[in-house]
Amino acid sequence: MSLKNPLKRETEYHFFSGKGGVGKTSLAAAAALDFSKKGRKTLLISVDPAHSLSDSFETKIGGEIKELQKNLFAVEIDPAKAVEEYKEVLTPQLEKMSALKSLGLEDTFDIAGMTPGIDEIAAFDKFLRYMHQKEWDIIVFDTAPTGHALRFLSLPDVLDSWVGKIIKMKMQFSGMINIFKKVLPFGDSEEDVGGAQLEAMKERIEEAKKILSNPKRTRYTIVLNPETMSILESERSLSVLREYHIPVSTVIVNQILPENPGCGFCTEKRALQLKKIEIIKEKFSKFKILQAPLFRQEVKGIEMLEKLSKQLSPS
Repeated sequence: MSLKNPLKRETEYHFFSGKGGVGKTSLAAAAALDFSKKGRKTLLISVDPAHSLSDSFETKIGGEIKELQKNLFAVEIDPAKAVEEYKEVLTPQLEKMSALKSLGLEDTFDIAGMTPGIDEIAAFDKFLRYMHQKEWDIIVFDTAPTGHALRFLSLPDVLDSWVGKIIKMKMQFSGMINIFKKVLPFGDSEEDVGGAQLEAMKERIEEAKKILSNPKRTRYTIVLNPETMSILESERSLSVLREYHIPVSTVIVNQILPENPGCGFCTEKRALQLKKIEIIKEKFSKFKILQAPLFRQEVKGIEMLEKLSKQLSPS
């Protein structure tokens, strides 16, 4: 008999990404605040190395989960700290295999040579750990600017291949290790050279791949400004996201100038933006398109974030 609460829904994951400066952090924060106001226990995670969540909420958040208000929690993944934690767990285990270098396998165990970036992998491993926590109704991710975010989200495939390769090599050489273990200084624990950690990471990666490609659990929102460069970058992002089977649900056009008949420059700029919005509607017609204005004040603090969330109605 299952003891699980049949009314408990599976965690939903909401990603916000876009070109630098389009306001994705503010929108991610506003969305997380809105979810929490509706009674959903929400965790807001920044995986952008240039964290600005603390600025958005006008409070220091940092690398440990912090409660901001009822049902709303936040954390900023610190890449440097994540790398340290990652190396502490994995690197020493692989370095135990250094004795195999005498067999001409120096390149085989060069971690840096087999990874797309130790900082991104470490951050992704941290990301996976939060992702697999069961206590949250919603997890909102404020991602890095588009290029970095796409590399980050493609890491399940990269890491799956990499981790699988390491495990396969470990299995291939385990027999050799047993044969020479009385001669070479492997130590008593060498039979499990990081195997448990590697297998656990591989399992997390496989589950993450399923979740990220499941439109019932994952919502990926592209944030852009009504400008040509932002539109072009968003189109490129979509093609990569399709390649990795990551479902995009929404496009948010942000920082739209309000009407201001008394300002000639403002009127002309708004007219250009409206033309770009029509192009956006055509190019992204398969997605839900939301619009958010450019506010007079910076979007900082609970009050402004609430104002922003109220503006996110279907256009």
